[in-house]
Amino acid sequence: MRGTLFVVATPIGNLEDITVRALRVLRDAAVIAAEDTRRTAQLLARHAIATPTTSLHEHNEAAKTASLVARLERGDHVALVSDAGTPTVSDPGERLIRAAIQAGIRVEPIPGPSAVLAALAASGLPSESFTFLGFPPTRSKDRKLWFARFRGSERTVVFFEAPHRIAETLRELSQIAGNCQVAAARELTKAHEEIIRGPLDSVIERLGNPRGEFTVVVELGETTETKALASVDLVHEFGEMTVITGLSRRKAIATLARRHGLAANSVYQALEDAKKSPK
Repeated sequence: MRGTLFVVATPIGNLEDITVRALRVLRDAAVIAAEDTRRTAQLLARHAIATPTTSLHEHNEAAKTASLVARLERGDHVALVSDAGTPTVSDPGERLIRAAIQAGIRVEPIPGPSAVLAALAASGLPSESFTFLGFPPTRSKDRKLWFARFRGSERTVVFFEAPHRIAETLRELSQIAGNCQVAAARELTKAHEEIIRGPLDSVIERLGNPRGEFTVVVELGETTETKALASVDLVHEFGEMTVITGLSRRKAIATLARRHGLAANSVYQALEDAKKSPK
């Protein structure tokens, strides 16, 4: 009889955040495939679990997958865990899961902690429909294109970011999406847990000295700016300023932004969108 591959969610900080079922699966498995065996050892020691571990991370997953699938085919149960949260969510494990499915092996999820859902639930932002995007690109140019692609989304967006890049990333988001509503969560479930909520400009000012990985929740639906833009005939006002008053394009956009309390980039994008829309 073949074994089962268990995809086990583990705590994202507080070691008490693990289910009774997850503990049983970790205890009964023949082996635990862990992103970092040293970090997983702390969790296992806390709950007196002696199951052996083997490393499975982004650098060795391709090489280790075949041997783990072979064990599953021989009847061993394998538990897959990441450093924190649910495996494959910006973590390794996807290759192993695909290979197990292709081999006809049962893959069973053991749900539990998730930084994405924890941040979303406590954000106070719309959660009935959302998109998770993982980590933004590290290069500034690529990041701006990445943000531009979801700027027009009418749903909440969640992404991760490292502490040394969070301030720059949020500033770039502001340039693309304006002063939208944001919740930036760090150290979730830990002693120094913090969630900074409010307009994006305010969140950036309150970041302080960022520590710990951030989970950022962004409302890109009916933001204050979206509502304001919908209620203003920017094209008409822009035409009056440039044609009648003789202002340059740049000065007209800056004037409209100040007049209506909007970001200049938002005004510019609204005018560009108006040009592309059918007459």
